[in-house]
Amino acid sequence: MLLRVFKDSTALARAAAEQAASSIRKAIADSGRCRVVLATGTSQFEFLEFLTKTDGIDWKKVEAFHLDEYVGMANTHPASFRRILLERVIHKTGITNYYFIESDAADLTTAVREVGRRLTSAAIDIAFVGIGENGHVAFNDPPADFETEEPYLIVELDETCRRQQVGEGWFADISDVPTRAISMSPRQIMHAREIVAVVPDQRKAKAVRLCMEGEVRPEAPASILRKHPNTTVFVDQDSSSLLAAEMRRELQTLGKVTVGP
Repeated sequence: MLLRVFKDSTALARAAAEQAASSIRKAIADSGRCRVVLATGTSQFEFLEFLTKTDGIDWKKVEAFHLDEYVGMANTHPASFRRILLERVIHKTGITNYYFIESDAADLTTAVREVGRRLTSAAIDIAFVGIGENGHVAFNDPPADFETEEPYLIVELDETCRRQQVGEGWFADISDVPTRAISMSPRQIMHAREIVAVVPDQRKAKAVRLCMEGEVRPEAPASILRKHPNTTVFVDQDSSSLLAAEMRRELQTLGKVTVGP
């Protein structure tokens, strides 16, 4: 795992998009296509904006999946992750091969199984993820299931996660936030050849510390990213502000931290 630290969220987003674009181009050059997993949430917006404006990507050769969606939510709802990705990625790039979770399908089990079947039919080249305020990755709230090999899970959302959605302005009150979601499992995320984690902002500082320090454990779901040999975590000065000096020195000694502009 490599930790890249930037002065602010814009520098972080630009650098993450540059790395992502390079990896997408390489996958297309090597195999004729690139299979990606897309993340949503407000922390991803600036990164997605830079990525979708990048030149030199043949988006027709990109195949896209997404990390998670609320159970029962129509894609017309402002908080729907399908809607966000359609507006911020699919319509901007012209990606034609995308497979999103129909969380309001009459037969949810079959819908989830079908997307999982497509997802696991070949290797994922790059997974783009964030880290939630409670340390979750996708919607795997603590304690996360690190054992299951199921590609997608139906999970219960904890209060911290649901309050984050209110704080980001997607819902007026916590009572409006769904209590369940479909989430890509931690092991499935780890199957990706490369993981790019975009984690800006002060409100993520506790989560970054939780996941970077101590043991890799279900109580800190995103800590599992440290087990992946090709993960880059992009943080800014704010989101990395609570990392212990000892942790920074250790990472620098191991050559696993870089400081950007």
